[in-house]
Amino acid sequence: MDAQERGDFSEIPILDVSPLYGDDEGAIRETAATLRRYLETIGFLYVTGHPIPRTDVEAVREASKRFFALPEEEKAKLKIDKNFRGYLPFAGSTIVTSSVAAVSKPNQSESIFFMHEVGADDPRALAGKPLQGPNQWPDEAALAGFRETIERYVQEMGTLARKMVRAIALSLGLPSDSLDRYFEQPTTFLRLLHYPTQPQEEGLFGSAPHTDYGFITLLAQDNVGGLEVKNKAGDWVPAPPVPDSFVMNVGDILARWSNDQFVSTPHRVINRSGRERYSQPFFFDPSMDETIAALSVCVPAGTQPKYEPVLYGDYLMERIDKNYHYRKKKAAEAAAS
Repeated sequence: MDAQERGDFSEIPILDVSPLYGDDEGAIRETAATLRRYLETIGFLYVTGHPIPRTDVEAVREASKRFFALPEEEKAKLKIDKNFRGYLPFAGSTIVTSSVAAVSKPNQSESIFFMHEVGADDPRALAGKPLQGPNQWPDEAALAGFRETIERYVQEMGTLARKMVRAIALSLGLPSDSLDRYFEQPTTFLRLLHYPTQPQEEGLFGSAPHTDYGFITLLAQDNVGGLEVKNKAGDWVPAPPVPDSFVMNVGDILARWSNDQFVSTPHRVINRSGRERYSQPFFFDPSMDETIAALSVCVPAGTQPKYEPVLYGDYLMERIDKNYHYRKKKAAEAAAS
């Protein structure tokens, strides 16, 4: 890659990943090579050609709208817990760890998180390990079919994410299954987001400029728009909705894993459309117990990795604890007791 190309873009490219679901090795490798180019130069792309039905994507969006339309007292029954599952009220996070901008105002959104399902009797939950516990679900009587809709979608997104993990491995010249072990018990988040129309105010964002923490993000947008990606010239490039696509981007842990060969690109959301915006990012990350060290294939001969190895769980918790208001409040209460 020509170093001058990194970050030099004016639109987000589209990649048809249908070959990843077939057995034509040549087409798979060609797709992986194109993916590598996009991850090295932009860190963002639209993923098309996947088999996830539009009806399943739209069913999640409709479920999201139904949830956020509930009275505040009903949503509050699912208030986000110590395991980072549940409802985060409006303006409940401020991205203080942003390396992109000095952020002082909370994000203008409300959301609900569903992570990888961990039963209350699972050894990880019984041991009190971070972020290990059951999801919180709305009352079936209030939102019939909600859980079934979400769980079907999470399964489909997990399959797509694993296809992308293997394509990333191939793109680096590694065996396709070389990264699989890091995702045997993946850390996953499905975050349903509701962005009301925001007022014109300096420093106010639906989602302030930031980079994602993890491995990859796969985002389904509605037709409102508002997502923007920052290029090296400092321009914010729109990432408008593309039918039947997911916006995929590199997270910080993948950038770190690749020794910054792949770029974790700043992005933001500003909703000044005059309409409410709904989005559903799916975050696919390694197991909390996996140590992430720079891949040797990404470290030039005679040089040292840019980053020390890190336990993914420690890395993730540091960022969550700093950016979410309810975590900071709990930490303050613990320190005072």
